[in-house]
Amino acid sequence: MNLRNLALPLMLASAGAATAQTRTDLPGVDVTAPAYTSTHGGYLISGDFKVDPRMPYVVFPAQALAKDDILSIEPVHLQDDEYLVLQECATADCTRAAIVRVWNADGAASRTTNSGSRIWITHESKYFIWLKRLPLTSAQCATCRGHYYQFVEVSPPMTLIPEGEMAALDKERLDKAYDEPPVKVQGETHEGSTYVVTYEGGSKVRIRRMHGMR
Repeated sequence: MNLRNLALPLMLASAGAATAQTRTDLPGVDVTAPAYTSTHGGYLISGDFKVDPRMPYVVFPAQALAKDDILSIEPVHLQDDEYLVLQECATADCTRAAIVRVWNADGAASRTTNSGSRIWITHESKYFIWLKRLPLTSAQCATCRGHYYQFVEVSPPMTLIPEGEMAALDKERLDKAYDEPPVKVQGETHEGSTYVVTYEGGSKVRIRRMHGMR
């Protein structure tokens, strides 16, 4: 019998035995499981988000969001001058981006169909999350409120442009704010399958992705 023909099967058998022994020694450890995940109600829930060191103010999913995913974004607390923004690339080179949702200190600022914290992903795209500070409004008008609620839908990425009567009255101060960069991320951590990001100034946001397992 050719011993070379036995070499590979014997090596595979030895590797399998070693793997079985390792799993016996380390019960409950699954090194192949995705990081920061759990399952519930037919969904794989993931907190696998990250900050690009080259852009220390942008949070994005480690894996691209897919059609019918549900994105959960819960600001724990925002300051009166802070606006949390979810944008998606509107062009292939991402020189233009579309607003998906904006939150201010009162909650979801843009129109929602159900939950203010959950977004149904209707198509695959590049999505990213960032925080912007805008000057507190001093405008007085019939439609003016304490925060901005209307925004230009498509603009350069990481640009938030309020529109409407209140924005027109505050135009001079808003023009100065456009050139200011977004708020930097101060820290990030995981609470189970939830990603928690903290921005400079202390505002926190909890983020999860829910992906159907069927």
